Amino acid sequence: MEGEAADWLVGLALRCDVERWCLRLGDGLPSGHPLLGLSALCVGHLSRRFGFVSAEARTLVEELAARCRRDPSDVDGNALSGLEDVECFAPRRP
Repeated sequence: MEGEAADWLVGLALRCDVERWCLRLGDGLPSGHPLLGLSALCVGHLSRRFGFVSAEARTLVEELAARCRRDPSDVDGNALSGLEDVECFAPRRP
């Protein structure tokens, strides 16, 4: 089931604007869930596609990446990749 959910979420992020779903998953899943890091990665994909993410999505990705740095068993390394994409493709606007 998790593999199907992961395929579905990544597929949507590559084809649609699904920021809302990424936020829902990233905020609602328990510690250690494999889709936590993936939700941040998908926000990164959205930043690549659209050059923009909401402040709420940026905050989520930053928080998930910080949790990954503290404890990779809490949030996997996909969160760090998502943060890199957001910082590169959707930089903060002054």
